Amino acid sequence: MASLKDIRKRIGSVKSTRQITRAMKMVAAAKLRRAQEAILNARPYAYRIYAVLLSLAKREGVSHPLLVERSEKRIRLIVIAGDRGLCGSFNTTILKAAQEFQKKKLAEGVEVVVEAVGRKASDFFKKRGGIAASFENILSKPRYQAVSEIAQSSLKAFAEGQADAVYVAYNEFKSAMQQNAIVERLIPVSSETPEGVVGIFQAAEGDRFKKYIFEPGVQELLNEIIPRHFSMQFFRAVLESVASEHGARMSAMENATKNASEMIDGLTLEYNKARQASITKELMEIVGGVEAMR
Repeated sequence: MASLKDIRKRIGSVKSTRQITRAMKMVAAAKLRRAQEAILNARPYAYRIYAVLLSLAKREGVSHPLLVERSEKRIRLIVIAGDRGLCGSFNTTILKAAQEFQKKKLAEGVEVVVEAVGRKASDFFKKRGGIAASFENILSKPRYQAVSEIAQSSLKAFAEGQADAVYVAYNEFKSAMQQNAIVERLIPVSSETPEGVVGIFQAAEGDRFKKYIFEPGVQELLNEIIPRHFSMQFFRAVLESVASEHGARMSAMENATKNASEMIDGLTLEYNKARQASITKELMEIVGGVEAMR
């Protein structure tokens, strides 16, 4: 049995750990509120532009090189993970989903070029065959301009024939307790629309939206809206991932704090038992000594 000193030392150590996890939970909760506001503000615009472009793509006589589906021989996969750990299964889940998607495409004879956003994604794929590009230190404070530059680079690769499709793997934010791993095709526009786009797209397909007047013209409109759409959808994916990471970290630190409290209770009980046993032993020795003197 451990000595009283060892148990006291361990209790102190666990209490210090609990203070750290509790502080990290509070920080993650504050960051989550800001990240949640950001994604909730970005979704309506992102879903609306998605629905408009999808509606245009389905019109007769409307075509654009960036909307054409090609046979996939070489694709680009952008994986968004976190820069740090201590967030439960957040990084593991999305990296596993991305790796499974990569293996599936490779089995079909498709070459997959991976781009990593976040240090965890970068480290993971560097150990498993390398990556084409790595982008770090943009997740702490995501800016549309910085994210748009990454998106436009992939869009340029698609336009020049270097990639037949561009996919993005990210954690979709549902709540602080729930995040869903998503692998979504961004270019060309996929008919498998995100859940939030469905209602907007159905409304855009209503009778009063059947007839369009294009000014200054169809190609001019598509030339403007397609790059904007791609940048916005990628920016939305980044915001979804950031909010998911803070939610996952808050939940993980809450569980860690709870586990630390339970461990302290257990150690305190063990300490009291050991102390009681020590006192009982001393009393027995005293009684034994008195009996021996008689």
